[in-house]
Amino acid sequence: MDEKNNSNFDKGNYFQNAGQAQTFVNGIYTSLYMFQNGDAYGESPFITMELFAGHATSLGQSVNNGNVINQRTDAVNPGFETVWRSSYNAIANANLAIARIPGITMDETLKKNLLGQAYFLRAFFYYHLVRLYGDVPLVTEPVEVTSPNLYPSRSPVADIYALIVSDLEAAKASGLPTTDQTGKVSLGAVKTLLSSVYLTMAGYPLQKTENYAKAAAEVVDVLPNYTLFTDYAFLHDNANKNRGELIFQANYLVGIRDNAIPQLTIPFNQPIGAYGDKLGAMIPTNEFFNSYEAGDKRTEERQFYYSSYPQYGNPANVINFGVHALYKYFHVESAASSGISDENWTFLRLPEAQLIYAEATNEVSGPTTEAYAAVNAIRKRANLAPLSGLTKDQFRIAIWKERYHELAYENKAYFDIQRTHQVYDVKANTFGPATSTPNEQNVTFREQYYLWPIPQREIATNANLTQNPGW
Repeated sequence: MDEKNNSNFDKGNYFQNAGQAQTFVNGIYTSLYMFQNGDAYGESPFITMELFAGHATSLGQSVNNGNVINQRTDAVNPGFETVWRSSYNAIANANLAIARIPGITMDETLKKNLLGQAYFLRAFFYYHLVRLYGDVPLVTEPVEVTSPNLYPSRSPVADIYALIVSDLEAAKASGLPTTDQTGKVSLGAVKTLLSSVYLTMAGYPLQKTENYAKAAAEVVDVLPNYTLFTDYAFLHDNANKNRGELIFQANYLVGIRDNAIPQLTIPFNQPIGAYGDKLGAMIPTNEFFNSYEAGDKRTEERQFYYSSYPQYGNPANVINFGVHALYKYFHVESAASSGISDENWTFLRLPEAQLIYAEATNEVSGPTTEAYAAVNAIRKRANLAPLSGLTKDQFRIAIWKERYHELAYENKAYFDIQRTHQVYDVKANTFGPATSTPNEQNVTFREQYYLWPIPQREIATNANLTQNPGW
């Protein structure tokens, strides 16, 4: 006897009402979690992206992390596959939402809002793919088993960026709220991401320098709608999620979805916090820590970094690490209680928007009063003297340094290397050509590392894919 299986998802009869549309779009957000997925060896995509920048050490137990640091990894590194596969899963779901939601009879304002979220998320994942892998398959419609695009070839970088800009423009026009404190996409997130896209397009590989002006124009309206925190601890506590300066985050909640961010960043086996594992997968180098200006509040104990902490269960005994670990990812709530972390991961926050505005404005017209104000607000919070009297070239370098120091270990540095072809030489406190300037670990960036390899499993499955140079 044939029995109908009612449990399987059938997209043919699913998109019938507003509730289904809302649930489906909510599901796309879950692909954001892949960046923070971690394992017992200390491997995670957010760790991998940061290690490529060259300013962190990692637990020797992870062969893949060590290979990334020393620039000897290969196309079978599991992180490369995780990001590729999860991004295309998200894109497939966004494509389905964009194709099916317009046909639903529902409130038109909500319909536009949901479509705006889907367009943003598709752009968000394509933005990561194009920067990490270069030319990638451009898939914008739902794919069936019989679709001619089931095994797509790679599309030029320029075409991927054209779609990203188009999607973000569509999201801008979708009636999203100016800000959002529930974890959903807002107009502020859309405009900040688009400004980042324009800034990147102005650099390598496209070098469309006319986009500097577009980046500045896009982000300037964002700045008044967010407020810098008065306490750096608010960046990683539970009470301030999606508030203040936080523009777009991956949202976690105990009992629904948790993560291993604190465990991955606590020094190896140090007995602090209720966590079962302390993996030491991303530890700042001493040289990078020392590259901050004297008196910078961010280097004070338990601001961005920490070198000691009371022992869990025996707080009278203070554990000294011997390194400067990342306090900006220490989660006091879970460390003191269950050891189950639900701290959010931040993708976009106000200081990045301010620094995009300052850098883009400078490239158009040199340092303006407004550009100085944007960066000096960040420096004032860090107890640093304001910048003033700089030439265009000096201001550019100052902004790049501020990006490294304020956005430290937030997955921005590797993308900055890609778009500028410069690396931060922390020992000399200057910038140099990426492929000829050794970092503090005496590793020189290899040209092939401007892009990740196409995952080997994808190439084995799809004969239309080619590998990136050097891999």
